[in-house]
Amino acid sequence: MRQAAQNPAQDPGQDPAAGPPCQEPRRGRPRSAAAERAILDAVLELLESGETLDGLSIERVARTAGVGKATIYRRWSGKEELFLDVLRDIEPDDPTVSGTAGLDDLRIMLESMRTRSVAQRSSALLHNVFVQMKKHPRLWTEYQSTVLAPRRAAMLAAVQRAVDAGELRGDLDVELMNDLFLGPMLVRTVHRPEAPLPEDLADRIIRTLLQGLAPHSTNPQVTATKPTPAPV
Repeated sequence: MRQAAQNPAQDPGQDPAAGPPCQEPRRGRPRSAAAERAILDAVLELLESGETLDGLSIERVARTAGVGKATIYRRWSGKEELFLDVLRDIEPDDPTVSGTAGLDDLRIMLESMRTRSVAQRSSALLHNVFVQMKKHPRLWTEYQSTVLAPRRAAMLAAVQRAVDAGELRGDLDVELMNDLFLGPMLVRTVHRPEAPLPEDLADRIIRTLLQGLAPHSTNPQVTATKPTPAPV
């Protein structure tokens, strides 16, 4: 008897009555990194040309990037979400810290704040981007929760490590100490854009706080050594 021809697409060990084997479902089209880069660059190009966030349109971004609107909407729900990703993209990466040191890690994070501000001051684009973002409460709130809050948490953890290592007093409020370290840098970088940002600013802030602000006293219970003046 002639043997039936075997279906080449069928597993030889499979029961013919069971039908063809199940195929792995096809995955959706992967996102194109090149397309995302083109979209982010298009927004930057429009902002550099003087476009505002209010005047920015998805249609114009798509035209500038050379993509369809659907390509943008597959990645972002709207222009505010896109704008936030553009802001994250142009910011320098957060610094790498040891995660085990206290004051040393704190110094690295304060220095990162200083260098970010120096870059923002020298870039009209960065300055305008931040100004526009602050005019949109929902966007600013999102930026605070996803970018600023994690940075504050990282600094707070470094202060706590400094307390645990005996570098800072353990009888004080850790959050208040964190604000005391952060405050001078924040004033210089945000509230006083004309203030100088010298390269040793982070060191001077830490040194001044460690030495204290009270005048030297002859009472040994107050201070054992006269602190070296370190103006900020």
